[in-house]
Amino acid sequence: MVWPRRSYQRSATYLVKRALRLSATPHAIAAGVAAGVFASFTPFMGFHIIIAAAVAWVIRGNLVASALGTFVGNPLTFPFIWGATLETGKFILRGEHPAGIGPKDIGHMLWHLEFEKLWEPLLKPMAIGSLPLGLLAGLIFYFVTRGATNAFREERRKRLAERARRRAAGGADAVAS
Repeated sequence: MVWPRRSYQRSATYLVKRALRLSATPHAIAAGVAAGVFASFTPFMGFHIIIAAAVAWVIRGNLVASALGTFVGNPLTFPFIWGATLETGKFILRGEHPAGIGPKDIGHMLWHLEFEKLWEPLLKPMAIGSLPLGLLAGLIFYFVTRGATNAFREERRKRLAERARRRAAGGADAVAS
């Protein structure tokens, strides 16, 4: 079964916390996540983690964070991503779909046609459309992730400092008694 035992929200929360807890700079984590999000917008299924790792390496992002960022592309989001990248690519190319090919047909075509039959009518516009949309989504995720990482680390630092202060105060009370 595709549905997680607990819920998608719990799985998403786990992935977010996993990314925030990585031992890398906030920039590296955010750049890695952004690379993964960008890769999720490309139409090259099965290569998203490889694309994400390559982009993360180029922009000095964290490779683990880039893999986590690819989870933005999932069965719930791909129909929207594919439709948006196809329409954006079509707009950029100023072209029309061949007869009978629209956003609703993308999934079927990806599973039933060979690559060379898919390139011109489908993958080329999707690949071109994925660039601006992937960059935009990647930038949004970069700033959100960087802010969240900084906030998470600051909150953690405060929590650990408070715990150390309480231990020191508790230890001083024990010595004074």
